[in-house]
Amino acid sequence: MPGVTDCAFCDIVTGASPAHVVFSDDVAVAFLDARPVFKGHVLVVPTEHYVTLADLPAGLVGPLFTRVQRVSAAMPAALGAQGSFVGENNVVSQSVPHLHVHVVPRTRGDGLRGFLWPRGRYADDAEAEAYAARLRAVLSG
Repeated sequence: MPGVTDCAFCDIVTGASPAHVVFSDDVAVAFLDARPVFKGHVLVVPTEHYVTLADLPAGLVGPLFTRVQRVSAAMPAALGAQGSFVGENNVVSQSVPHLHVHVVPRTRGDGLRGFLWPRGRYADDAEAEAYAARLRAVLSG
């Protein structure tokens, strides 16, 4: 991959580093996370190097998430899971700077509660609307 050096996930994609690969094609490679939240936790990475979701070309978003969907759908039959958690970090908490989507098997009572971070509230509807307006302004611009 031109211009990319020392990327652990690129090394897995090319086969230069070992991993427990569960799925691979020309769009993505899916492999077990070395430090799973729960056993069977899979990372799905694009075969090309992109750092964040914002860097991924629009034409690859659907194909990548079709692979994520496929991995998520396999978890109940493969692992006895009742569902899955799908998540992705951009820069903050992104331990490897190569886009990767976490697909974590879930069962009721597994101890994982909601989101993995504290949740808050807006002071009132006006504050919520101010945040929404700021996002709308950038999205419509």
